[in-house]
Amino acid sequence: MSGRDATAIERARRGDEFAFVRLVHSYQVPLYNLCFRMLGEAGEAEDAAQETLLRVYLHLQCYDPRREFKTWLFAIATHFCIDRLRRRRLVWQPWDAEHDYQGALNIETAPGPEQAVLQSEDECETQALLARLASKDRAVVVMHYWGDMSYAEMAAATGATVGAVKSRMHRARAQLAGTLCHGARTRQRCSVRN
Repeated sequence: MSGRDATAIERARRGDEFAFVRLVHSYQVPLYNLCFRMLGEAGEAEDAAQETLLRVYLHLQCYDPRREFKTWLFAIATHFCIDRLRRRRLVWQPWDAEHDYQGALNIETAPGPEQAVLQSEDECETQALLARLASKDRAVVVMHYWGDMSYAEMAAATGATVGAVKSRMHRARAQLAGTLCHGARTRQRCSVRN
């Protein structure tokens, strides 16, 4: 954690709302991306990110400064998203480039038309693959690849052991690889027939 984050967290814990706003600005994009990858729908991801930030704000006094703030934040978000997934049957929407939160914030310049189409297709395939994973397996994949979290951080965020996290990652990777191989064989057979 950067010194600036540590200072902002300490000030926010003492009631400084501007310091909390700085934390929100630092973590809103990775938090939204985590929620989107977990839930697969932009509106739900925004709601989940906002609910997570509200819970963080209300429970900031419970935060242990010896723990990585990002891990604590992602743990709250992950548990909220898993609860949401348990309450609904999975109905996934394809990725639509207009829902890209970073684009909405104008953080990056918009891609050209050809690149946008390719990116949209890749995102749609990625979201469809993630949708096939069990929610706890999906959580560790999202935290690792999109949250850049270590096994120890993921274990802390999920309340599981490092061994359990590694097992979930192994299972998820095997399932994703199986799905990709099956899809590649299907496409190959289809192209041979055409």
